Formats: sequence, structure tokens, C-alpha cells
Amino acid sequence: MTERKDGLTVVGDGRTIVPEWVHPLPDLLDLDAEGVLASFRRSQQADFSAVVAEVEDPASPLHRLFASLRDRVPDDNPFHRVALFRKGALGEMFLDLHDHVMSHPVWRHPFFVRVFEGRIDAPQVVDFATHYFNQIKNTRQCVAMAIGRFHGLMELPYGELNERVSEITQISLAQLVADEYGVGSHTLDDYPELGHLFLANTHIAMYRQLFEGLGVPASRQDVPMLAGVADNVLTQRLVAGHPAFSPLEALASVGLGMEWGVPEFFSLLLGGLIRFALREKMPLTPRHLEVFIAHVRYDVLHAVSVMLVTSMHMRGADDLVAVKGACNTLMASRFGMMTDMYRHVFGEDCAPLAEIGLEGRYRLRDRRIAAALAEARKGVAPERVAVGAEYAGRRDVPFVFG
Repeated sequence: MTERKDGLTVVGDGRTIVPEWVHPLPDLLDLDAEGVLASFRRSQQADFSAVVAEVEDPASPLHRLFASLRDRVPDDNPFHRVALFRKGALGEMFLDLHDHVMSHPVWRHPFFVRVFEGRIDAPQVVDFATHYFNQIKNTRQCVAMAIGRFHGLMELPYGELNERVSEITQISLAQLVADEYGVGSHTLDDYPELGHLFLANTHIAMYRQLFEGLGVPASRQDVPMLAGVADNVLTQRLVAGHPAFSPLEALASVGLGMEWGVPEFFSLLLGGLIRFALREKMPLTPRHLEVFIAHVRYDVLHAVSVMLVTSMHMRGADDLVAVKGACNTLMASRFGMMTDMYRHVFGEDCAPLAEIGLEGRYRLRDRRIAAALAEARKGVAPERVAVGAEYAGRRDVPFVFG
């Protein structure tokens, strides 16, 4: 057994073992893409089942927190009927939504599979890295926008608990933003100096470490967005903040639709970059790949947290349909982004979402996002997208309706 400087371990039969502090799957490089997806489906189900058991345990802090709220209001208050307090309902809701999200074809997108298999060269890695950076830079703002949808003036049915339910939702989303920006939480005694605060280890700072490993100078790190990336950025912003979409849809879009699949496809990207570095003898270290490592670890916690608060805003079948629709919108948009990325990076086409036999449950039931996206494109600065002024008048969309 040989341990390398990059932290990987090569065993006698030639297999490469990934250490736990880099990735939770030591055999990551021995799996195929389907195996990675299956592993994360199982682990997320186990993680959430453990949280459900904790919520249902009268001795747990989580149970006491929610029960203390429930006990403040009379039995006819609808808060008594949320999934948190119906035996088995929370787990059933999770399994339904988790299967819906994780069965979507976006997590098997040809781009992710090709990178994971190592079928990418050095110029293509740099091309991907610079263009995907535009997605990284903008996603976290959507979570911040969603926080603003939960406030003291919003309509909720829980009477005196309305403000508290809204606050708990804000706290869950705020932790996502804090992790993305690398600022965490502080007391007055340990609040950082501004010089430290502005140099926080944000996901953007982590991503620039990848550029350092790839030898991409600062002058080449920020480029105009591909049209598919711009569409995805706008779609995430629209569902999170546009009044055409409800606060529940906003919450679902930045939680379930955004967080559950991230550890899986970032694992594919991480594994592919490790293969690439080994093949090309390129010194990419865990520090250079930290943005992928961090997303695999943090986003599991994010997914569980947001699922819990989402359950407090779901009161019937219509809400379940709305949550699935918001997730479908986000997943379709991500598929479109990666399809455009595939075309740009590899110089060839792969089938768009509309041509792969998409299941009916993933088709959008209304055209709100099509109208909102067309309008939002008009406000984009031409120099910020690779196709320039043409982007403002585009009418094609990455969604499948029906």
C-alpha cells in the first residue's frame, strides 16, 4: 500500500483509495456513475431516516422544539397537522420527494458522466472550470433572495406561530448562505475584523483555488456566461424571488431542487478531476479541489435542514405538486445548462431534455417560467453573455411542458 502526496492511497492491486476527508466513498474511482448515484440515494435516505427518528423521539431537542410550538396553540390550529406530528408522514413525504428528485435524468447528464470517466483533456478542463464558475458565483444569491420571501407580512395559517415558523425557515436558509459565503455565526466577542470578514473562505474563494491548481491566471478566470449558464442563473433567481412563484416554490427551489443532487454530481466532477490529474501527472491537491469536497459534505446537511422546514409549509396534495413542479423547473434548467456546457467544452452536441423521452412527471404543468425567463433575458447586460445582444431576444427555453 502506497500513500501519495495528494492524499490518495494506491493498494497492491493497483486500485486508488480516496481518503475519507476527501470523499465519503473510498472506492469512488472504482464505481461507475450509476453506482455513485445509487450510493448517495442510499446514504441520504439513511441520513434523513435518522433525523425523522430524532424528530419523533420525545427526548430529542428537535422534538421538544417543534412540540413546544405545537403546544402553544389549540388543537384546531393546522400546525398540529403538519407532517412533523403525524407518525410516518414525514418519512413518507421525504421518500416520495427524494425519489422524484434523484430519479431525474439531470444527475446522469452526459457531461457529468463523461467527466467522471476521465474523458476530458487539459484545455477542456480549463474551459469547463471557467464557465461553471459563473454558476458558482450566482447560486448563493438565490438562497438569499428566498430568505426574503419569509417575513412578518406573509400569509401563513398558524396564527400566533406564523412569525416563529417564518423565523425557523429563515434560519435554515441563512445557514446555507453562511456556509456559501464562509462567514459562519459569531458572538460579539469573537466577531471578525472587517479585513478578515472580507477575506472569508467563500465558495468563490475555494473555486479560485482550483484555478490556481490548473494554472489559470486571475485575468482569465472571469468570462462572459454561456447562454445555458445565464438561463440557469436567471431561472434560479426567478423561482426564488419572482412574485409569480410562491414562497413554498422558492423554498423548494433552493432546497430540495438545488441541494439534494449536488453531492452526487460534484462527486462525479471530483472523481473525474482526480482521474484527469493522475493521468496527466498534474499536481491537483485536495486544497485545489476543496470546492468539490466541501459541496459533497455540507450539502447533505443542507438538504436535511431544508426538508424539515419545507414540511412545515406543506399542508396538502396541492403543495406536494407545487414542490415537485419547482424542483422540475430547477432540474430542467440545470440539464439545459450542462447541455450547453457539453456543446461548448467538447465541441459536439448531446441530446437536449426534450429529446430523451422525459417522463410525464417531470414535465412542467404551466408556462410561468417561460414568460418570466423571456422577460428577464431582456434585462441582461449584453457583455455578460457570450452571445451578446442576441440573448435578450431569444425565445427558446430549456423546459419541457405537457
